[in-house]
Amino acid sequence: MARVLVIESSARKQGSISRQLTEQFIAHWQAKYPTDQISVRDLAVDQVPHLDMNLLGGWMTPAEQQSEAEQAALALSNTLTDEVLAADVLVLAAPMYNFAIPSTLKSWLDHVLRAGVTFKYTDTGPVGLLSGKRAFVLTARGGIYAGSSMDHQEPYLRQALGFIGIHDVSFINAEGLNLGGDFQDKALAQAKEKLAEVA
Repeated sequence: MARVLVIESSARKQGSISRQLTEQFIAHWQAKYPTDQISVRDLAVDQVPHLDMNLLGGWMTPAEQQSEAEQAALALSNTLTDEVLAADVLVLAAPMYNFAIPSTLKSWLDHVLRAGVTFKYTDTGPVGLLSGKRAFVLTARGGIYAGSSMDHQEPYLRQALGFIGIHDVSFINAEGLNLGGDFQDKALAQAKEKLAEVA
């Protein structure tokens, strides 16, 4: 039995294309692997604070010297990190906001990219500690950006995930959703077809 962790980051609850893709992914996955355990963390509902002095203090201050705020920040970071450590498969649902990922997803990454936990520094440079895991990234984009200089989602997420040792990453992009005509229908159909293949 594998454990699948889904991270939702769309600010919209209704009409979200990335959430539609997540639903499709989960349905396909459950049909193929009915015994797998799937958990969902919705960053629009349970928002993760931005990296701040309390979290940095929680990471860097000895436990007996931590303030209550630092302890609380560290406890949340530990919970988020433990979820990633326990997962065999990671699914990131990421609409494109202003050419990049939502700030909520960036905040989540800031909590789980942790020295000594998900990566470590060595004499030859940083080494990811989460090898053997697989990731899927489901994106929703108003325009068509894949492979262009305006796509700041895929290069960043590949680097961030690779930094912690996750190199098996598949992107499923629904693009051209705001271009009018039948672009949206075609984009959704193509994305869902690819979802069925990879899941």
